[in-house]
Amino acid sequence: TSSHTRVGILNNPSSKIKEDNTVIARGILAAFLTQTNSNLKSFLSKLSKEETAKSLAAGTKIVKFLIPGMDGDTFEKKYNTLGLDLIKTHQMFCQEVLKLLPGQMAVISNGR
Repeated sequence: TSSHTRVGILNNPSSKIKEDNTVIARGILAAFLTQTNSNLKSFLSKLSKEETAKSLAAGTKIVKFLIPGMDGDTFEKKYNTLGLDLIKTHQMFCQEVLKLLPGQMAVISNGR
Protein backbone atom coordinates (compact mmCIF):
# COMPACT_ATOMS: atom_id res chain seq x y z
CA THR A 1 0.00 0.00 0.00
CA SER A 2 3.01 2.28 0.05
CA SER A 3 5.31 3.59 -2.63
CA HIS A 4 8.07 3.43 -0.03
CA THR A 5 8.25 -0.35 0.11
CA ARG A 6 11.73 -1.82 0.10
CA VAL A 7 12.57 -5.09 -1.56
CA GLY A 8 15.68 -7.14 -1.08
CA ILE A 9 16.76 -10.56 -2.17
CA LEU A 10 18.89 -13.31 -0.69
CA ASN A 11 20.07 -16.23 -2.77
CA ASN A 12 19.71 -19.72 -1.34
CA PRO A 13 20.73 -22.03 -4.18
CA SER A 14 20.21 -25.76 -3.94
CA SER A 15 23.13 -26.69 -6.20
CA LYS A 16 26.85 -25.96 -6.27
CA ILE A 17 27.46 -22.29 -7.01
CA LYS A 18 29.16 -21.76 -10.39
CA GLU A 19 29.26 -18.91 -12.89
CA ASP A 20 27.09 -20.72 -15.42
CA ASN A 21 24.24 -21.42 -12.97
CA THR A 22 24.19 -17.98 -11.30
CA VAL A 23 23.60 -15.76 -14.33
CA ILE A 24 20.20 -14.54 -13.16
CA ALA A 25 21.23 -14.20 -9.51
CA ARG A 26 24.30 -12.15 -10.47
CA GLY A 27 22.19 -10.08 -12.88
CA ILE A 28 19.72 -9.28 -10.12
CA LEU A 29 22.49 -8.35 -7.68
CA ALA A 30 24.28 -6.20 -10.26
CA ALA A 31 21.02 -4.42 -11.08
CA PHE A 32 20.27 -3.76 -7.41
CA LEU A 33 23.73 -2.22 -7.04
CA THR A 34 23.74 -0.07 -10.19
CA GLN A 35 20.25 0.92 -11.34
CA THR A 36 17.51 3.35 -10.36
CA ASN A 37 14.34 1.96 -8.81
CA SER A 38 12.17 2.34 -11.92
CA ASN A 39 14.72 0.65 -14.17
CA LEU A 40 15.36 -2.02 -11.57
CA LYS A 41 11.68 -2.94 -11.37
CA SER A 42 11.34 -3.25 -15.15
CA PHE A 43 14.56 -5.25 -15.48
CA LEU A 44 13.58 -7.65 -12.68
CA SER A 45 10.22 -8.20 -14.36
CA LYS A 46 12.01 -9.08 -17.57
CA LEU A 47 14.44 -11.43 -15.80
CA SER A 48 11.60 -13.24 -14.05
CA LYS A 49 10.10 -14.48 -17.31
CA GLU A 50 10.58 -18.13 -18.15
CA GLU A 51 11.60 -17.42 -21.75
CA THR A 52 14.37 -15.11 -20.46
CA ALA A 53 15.69 -17.86 -18.18
CA LYS A 54 15.65 -20.36 -21.04
CA SER A 55 17.46 -17.94 -23.33
CA LEU A 56 20.13 -17.22 -20.71
CA ALA A 57 20.58 -20.94 -20.08
CA ALA A 58 21.08 -21.40 -23.82
CA GLY A 59 23.97 -18.92 -23.76
CA THR A 60 22.42 -15.53 -24.54
CA LYS A 61 24.38 -12.76 -22.84
CA ILE A 62 22.50 -10.95 -20.09
CA VAL A 63 23.21 -7.54 -21.63
CA LYS A 64 20.74 -8.45 -24.41
CA PHE A 65 17.97 -8.10 -21.81
CA LEU A 66 18.84 -4.61 -20.57
CA ILE A 67 15.95 -2.19 -20.85
CA PRO A 68 16.05 1.34 -22.28
CA GLY A 69 17.22 3.81 -19.67
CA MET A 70 19.47 1.38 -17.81
CA ASP A 71 23.10 2.34 -17.34
CA GLY A 72 24.38 -0.59 -19.37
CA ASP A 73 28.08 0.14 -18.96
CA THR A 74 27.87 0.34 -15.17
CA PHE A 75 25.66 -2.75 -15.03
CA GLU A 76 27.98 -4.78 -17.25
CA LYS A 77 31.09 -3.77 -15.29
CA LYS A 78 29.45 -4.76 -11.97
CA TYR A 79 28.04 -7.98 -13.44
CA ASN A 80 31.44 -9.02 -14.80
CA THR A 81 33.27 -8.29 -11.54
CA LEU A 82 30.67 -9.63 -9.13
CA GLY A 83 32.22 -12.73 -7.66
CA LEU A 84 30.50 -15.83 -6.46
CA ASP A 85 31.50 -15.11 -2.85
CA LEU A 86 28.50 -12.81 -2.37
CA ILE A 87 26.09 -15.56 -3.41
CA LYS A 88 27.92 -18.02 -1.14
CA THR A 89 27.56 -15.53 1.72
CA HIS A 90 23.82 -15.27 1.01
CA GLN A 91 23.56 -19.05 0.98
CA MET A 92 25.41 -19.34 4.29
CA PHE A 93 23.17 -16.70 5.91
CA CYS A 94 20.00 -18.40 4.66
CA GLN A 95 21.04 -21.80 5.91
CA GLU A 96 22.85 -20.97 9.15
CA VAL A 97 20.91 -17.94 10.42
CA LEU A 98 17.47 -18.34 8.85
CA LYS A 99 17.67 -22.17 9.11
CA LEU A 100 16.44 -22.69 5.55
CA LEU A 101 17.22 -25.88 3.67
CA PRO A 102 19.22 -25.51 0.44
CA GLY A 103 16.90 -24.06 -2.20
CA GLN A 104 14.09 -23.40 0.27
CA MET A 105 12.26 -20.11 -0.27
CA ALA A 106 10.93 -17.73 2.35
CA VAL A 107 9.48 -14.26 2.68
CA ILE A 108 10.85 -12.11 5.47
CA SER A 109 8.91 -9.02 6.44
CA ASN A 110 9.77 -6.23 8.81
CA GLY A 111 6.97 -3.74 8.50
CA ARG A 112 3.50 -2.77 9.54
